[in-house]
Amino acid sequence: MRVYAQSVPLKGKVTDQAGNPVIGATIKIQHSSKGTTVGADGTFEISVEANAVLEVTAIGFDPARVNVANQTTVTITLTENKKELNEVVVTALGVKREKRALTYSTQEVKGATLVEAKEPNIVNALSGKVAGVQITSSSGTPGSSSRIVIRGATSFYGENQALIIVDGVPVNNDETGNLNSGPGTNRLADIDPAIIENISVLKGAAATALYGSAGARGVIMITTKSGSAVTKKPSVTFSQDVSFETPWLPEVQDKYAQGEYNTDTKQYEYFNGEDKKTSSSWGPLMDTLTVNGQKLKKYNQSKDFFKTGITSNSTVSVNGGNGLSDYFMSYSYLKQTGTTPKTDYDRHALFAKYNTKILNNLTSTFQLNYSSSQNDRLPEGYILEAPIWTVLTAPISWNPLPYENADGTQRVFRYSRNNPYWVLDNIYNKATVNRFIPVVTLHYTPTNWLTITERMGADIYSEQDKYRESRGSSANPAGRIIEQNLNYRQFNHDFIVNATKDVGDFNLNLLLGNNVYSAYNQTEYAKGTGLNIDDFDNIGQASAIAYNETHYQSRKVGFYAQANIDWKRMFILSLTGRYDGSSVLSQDKSFYPYGSVAGSFVFSELLSPAVTDVMNFGKIRLSYATVGNDNVRPYQLNTPYQLPQGSGDASGVAGIIFTNYAFPFQGQTGYLLSQTLGNPNLKNERLNEFEVGLETNFFRNRLGLEASYFVRKTKDGIIPGVPIAPSTGYAGTTVNSAQMQNKGLEILLNAKPVQSKDFSWDMTINFTRIRNKVLAIYNGQSQIGNGFTSIIVGQPYGAIVGTLFKRTASGQLLIDDAGLPFSDSTGVIGDINPDWMGGISNTFRYKQFSLSFLFDMKKGGDIQNNVDGYGYFYGTPKATEDRADRVVEGINASDNKANTTVVTGQDYWRRLSAVTESVIQDGTYVKLRTISLSYDFGRSLFPNSFVRSASFIVTGRNLWIYSPHFTGGDPEVSSFGSSSGSQGIYSFSTPTSRSVNFTLKVSF
Repeated sequence: MRVYAQSVPLKGKVTDQAGNPVIGATIKIQHSSKGTTVGADGTFEISVEANAVLEVTAIGFDPARVNVANQTTVTITLTENKKELNEVVVTALGVKREKRALTYSTQEVKGATLVEAKEPNIVNALSGKVAGVQITSSSGTPGSSSRIVIRGATSFYGENQALIIVDGVPVNNDETGNLNSGPGTNRLADIDPAIIENISVLKGAAATALYGSAGARGVIMITTKSGSAVTKKPSVTFSQDVSFETPWLPEVQDKYAQGEYNTDTKQYEYFNGEDKKTSSSWGPLMDTLTVNGQKLKKYNQSKDFFKTGITSNSTVSVNGGNGLSDYFMSYSYLKQTGTTPKTDYDRHALFAKYNTKILNNLTSTFQLNYSSSQNDRLPEGYILEAPIWTVLTAPISWNPLPYENADGTQRVFRYSRNNPYWVLDNIYNKATVNRFIPVVTLHYTPTNWLTITERMGADIYSEQDKYRESRGSSANPAGRIIEQNLNYRQFNHDFIVNATKDVGDFNLNLLLGNNVYSAYNQTEYAKGTGLNIDDFDNIGQASAIAYNETHYQSRKVGFYAQANIDWKRMFILSLTGRYDGSSVLSQDKSFYPYGSVAGSFVFSELLSPAVTDVMNFGKIRLSYATVGNDNVRPYQLNTPYQLPQGSGDASGVAGIIFTNYAFPFQGQTGYLLSQTLGNPNLKNERLNEFEVGLETNFFRNRLGLEASYFVRKTKDGIIPGVPIAPSTGYAGTTVNSAQMQNKGLEILLNAKPVQSKDFSWDMTINFTRIRNKVLAIYNGQSQIGNGFTSIIVGQPYGAIVGTLFKRTASGQLLIDDAGLPFSDSTGVIGDINPDWMGGISNTFRYKQFSLSFLFDMKKGGDIQNNVDGYGYFYGTPKATEDRADRVVEGINASDNKANTTVVTGQDYWRRLSAVTESVIQDGTYVKLRTISLSYDFGRSLFPNSFVRSASFIVTGRNLWIYSPHFTGGDPEVSSFGSSSGSQGIYSFSTPTSRSVNFTLKVSF
């Protein structure tokens, strides 16, 4: 007769020695695959048999075994590990290692923290949280790009943003989707933050050397969620977010009407914007202005145009496991309507991951991330098509509605620029993206010390973009349609052998691997001008159509190795080497080696027990690394052919002239060599970095300090299109000649000032200070342009160059005979790099309540405020309300005497608008980045139902900004996108927003 053991329910709680719940602890029945994890309050339920033994584990605590024979309730107290850091972090190639054994700087951000920020874009969710990382938003338009740079710029014209890795596979983060002025979308926005388990930020070259050429920029390691590793019934979680956004608007004057100063009458004259038009608001005071005996109505153009944006995010996920396999699936739908009418962003995201043990020593992971998004945006910036330019400079005396005259033409208050409301119905920019990121990973462990990993991943997306501008536009009266199709494919394969062995007092780890990577990009671009049929958005109706198609393909192959030697868990030596080959470099120089040597000394191992009770961990680390960077587009080795003028290209930019005949000529198309000479000798950029760091923990890990100092130098920097002597027959070429240096200090402080059974307080402070200098460009050349900034030897990367006020030797303004300051030269007027950055986050927990808030700070970093620059001419910024006659303080340039000439306010502000120095503003700010209040109902809301837990969260984002020297809305903005040459400029972009978010989350 067979006797069956009887299972009985067991309820328990896992706490630390202070009685606090140990969140994330895992319970497993010994000699069984059954198990569970504790809830947010530390409690668990599990069915056990007689004489069962529970194995309890949690990061940061010693494992425990508990015999629960004949018990129905149990409290398990775990002992915190006082002597070492057991925290496991994800490092290069997805390899997990103990943080205590690392020889370089890394910082981890939990997925829960990212979701708490309520940012649709993962990049923005990292703002203010990581030392050494600078994040810049481009615009408040839904779906707009954000820029993430680690430890400053390293390449002059190549990519400076961090490499993005998802579960060991690199993914594309290009900015796409915009066919006119303003930012596009960075492709990391396709990934739903809710599927992220954690993010590891690998900062230095020693940390990223295994990633080859792209690792020089730092790496963002994203690890996605998995299902339960122990026996668990399916768990379903549903969350619903709703947020309301209002824009951060620059202040404008609200006192003066449309008009101009009349030099004959010496009065400010009113223009009605109908039969008498002007671009300016230099008219009389609205409070005293009457027309035909009637007082004019005052309009708040910004308040009337912008609206409250609404974002809804619905997420449902299911996960479970049986000890041998586990699964996690998630679907989310994000719908964001912007504060600018007719702008929105919709994203469907589906994620599935399945882990299974095929054999005892063979496991596999299959996962797929799919997203589909649609983005509707409007042109931004100072172009004629941009509605925000007109809104922010429109006179308060003018009613913009209706936007059409009786004959169907636009109704405008000036002789150029579109009516902003006409734009809403007649101009659009749509982008539709479908993206797949499949990953397959196999782990084979033939012995307990050897693991063989094969990982195959792809990143495939297609994008359809369309821009329509109706007939009657001020910029393009005949109208135009632009269509663009992008097809991107990226494949990555890694084969890794990882061996770990204990030999006496040594722990030896050896990793060997091979990487094969390829990327293909196809762009089809068509531009049609001269539309013949209204409201028919087909490019075939255009009078003239230009079409262009481009293909880019690149390949890389790499062989890498890493050896880690750990002696008595006290001295750690890490050696890394990689040999890469890149198809974009010279055949003779396409393969290049680099590597790193790093070491750390855990000096707390030598301290006495009395000291380790206070300082329970201390480590010094030192590293030197040299890495390569093939930061150049494909096909720069040879000189390509291009179309001559008259043949037309997709962008509408004419080619070079080489005959008097237009092509095609008699049915034949003509080509000529490009004026940019190819360089068959291009080699990789080289980045050398030295880093020293200190890591300490005090008072049983209640206080932790990490500090890093680094010096990195870029050599053989690639500069495309550098000017060369015209006698060569070419205008420029691509060279390896640039040099740049970054020096920086990073500090991270973690503290738990209060920790008790019912109340805890966690605090994190980070600080970053980076100094950058351009050391050399090319053949003694001292300056070269880079978008809105310049690269100048001896200056930081990203210097702002513009017109300067003429001054005396002592710095006083020189005044011309008209009584106004003037400029007669250009020079460096600003630096976009901040003096330092920092963040302070606090989390308070009381029983089931949680309150957290994050302050984000930046000191310095200049901004060119074009909203004021143009506004000074038109009389719209708040400062121009001071328009009384004045004597400008300064020295007359003609007689060197103090200026006494009286000028009008209009003449004064218009002169300022002509000198760029007048609109360079200090971008210092302090932000209340996020504040969140949550309540976890646990089971108390539905004690006898299938509901496992429920929580309600209220989150505020960007609720308060202090920027004492900046007169725009939000100083953390770069109006034209995330490229290196688009930084440091604020120019009529969609305002960023303050928002309030409400979240309900329920688990079943």
